Amino acid sequence: MQGTKHIHLIGICGTAMASLAGLLQLKGHRVTGSDQAAYPPMSDLLRRLGIPVAEPFAEKNLEPRPDLVIVGNAMSRGNVELEYVLDEKMPFTSLAQVIHEEFLPARESLVVAGTHGKTTTTSMLAWIYEVASRRDAGLRPSFLIGGVAENFGTSFQLSEGRPFILEGDEYDTAFFDKGPKFMHYFPDALVLTHVEFDHADIYRDLDAVKTAFKRLVNLVPRRGRIVAFDGAPNVDECVGRAFCRVERYGFRTDSHWILEGLEHEGGNMRWRVLREGTPWAEFTMTMAGAHNALNATAAAALAAGQGIDRDAITEALATFRSVKRRLEVRAEVDGVTVIDDFAHHPTAIRETLKALREAYPETGSGGRRLWAVLEPRSNTLRRNVFERELVESLSLADRVVVAGVFKLESIPECERLHPEAVVHALCDEGRDAALLKDADTIVEAIAPELRTGDVVAILSNGGFDGIYEKLPRRLREMSAVSRG
Repeated sequence: MQGTKHIHLIGICGTAMASLAGLLQLKGHRVTGSDQAAYPPMSDLLRRLGIPVAEPFAEKNLEPRPDLVIVGNAMSRGNVELEYVLDEKMPFTSLAQVIHEEFLPARESLVVAGTHGKTTTTSMLAWIYEVASRRDAGLRPSFLIGGVAENFGTSFQLSEGRPFILEGDEYDTAFFDKGPKFMHYFPDALVLTHVEFDHADIYRDLDAVKTAFKRLVNLVPRRGRIVAFDGAPNVDECVGRAFCRVERYGFRTDSHWILEGLEHEGGNMRWRVLREGTPWAEFTMTMAGAHNALNATAAAALAAGQGIDRDAITEALATFRSVKRRLEVRAEVDGVTVIDDFAHHPTAIRETLKALREAYPETGSGGRRLWAVLEPRSNTLRRNVFERELVESLSLADRVVVAGVFKLESIPECERLHPEAVVHALCDEGRDAALLKDADTIVEAIAPELRTGDVVAILSNGGFDGIYEKLPRRLREMSAVSRG
């Protein structure tokens, strides 16, 4: 794409698509986009960037004719704009292919992949490089992350430095390219966090997921390096035939990077890391959860192996401010804490609730209670493939509320999650659980029951009909009435 082009993105309000729009604008292109309905946080980002977003989809959105159309991976045949692009033989491509062709040549591709933790780990790695660039400007990274990194206030950055840090998404690329996005990124170095069955709408089973990650591992050149979690047999299998150096991280005593002495105190988390059995670093972070210590260690290990100074890594992790929608405190009203967490899989829910137990430890009868309010919204959670695991994860909370399944009618009846079965199973285990149909019903039901000290974890990978705003607003209204 030599010179200034008019580039149109179909499905621009997706996190990655909006980020790509920003990157293309920084390269000097004229960018437009469309979506069925603009929605935050990416609609807010695009507005700040001055990138026009047309809604809903329509043929007229492609007038005047763009030089190139980028088709989001959520777009399928039947979309009115996509059909018009095909009829008119407009040039089109995918997000991942544009990244590969326009941004990665002559750069160092650093990719973070895995079923869980990749957004947070990618954000940590980008911040480590940003801090390191204060001493060496050539290290200032470009990045594209599947979430808003709070240290940057954005999900993308384009710099003159050589590193390009990417969240390697295993989801498919486009309607015409059903392979994972990460197959376009050709990593020079790779973090592999976890490998579990997920994205039940596109992967047949766990073996299909493992095949995708094995293919990613096979892209790393001999001179490259893989930093891989040591606590999962699926990861062992996926890196078993790598052609490059593989360094394991975790709690196993024979790993290259070993975590030890993990403790939580006063909102901080501390731990030590051994490198090949030798004390290497001590880290402190204002985050909770062993999973976040693992994420940070993975980012530190990759950065250190690429030559980043240990002091810069330590400083970066100490000042890391998390990612939007990852254990994000949305409100505190009369001692009730409302937390937003991006929940897409039972394992992620389990780790979130464990982290909240560590961060807010005074739970139990008569004290602080941990509430889990779940919207089954991801393509995995809407299906019954993990029904038992979901019960086990939610049982870590004191009170559980499950909403109706998002767009239930789009899931084949034989594959649907039965939320009433989840609630019944929790009640059979002695848990206080309820099935409430939607956000408004949930807010009206639980707001009067909340008391000082309670922590409410709202678990959804979508908007959940505005419950993040509705619940705090209702709590404030009740507080105002009680004060007279």
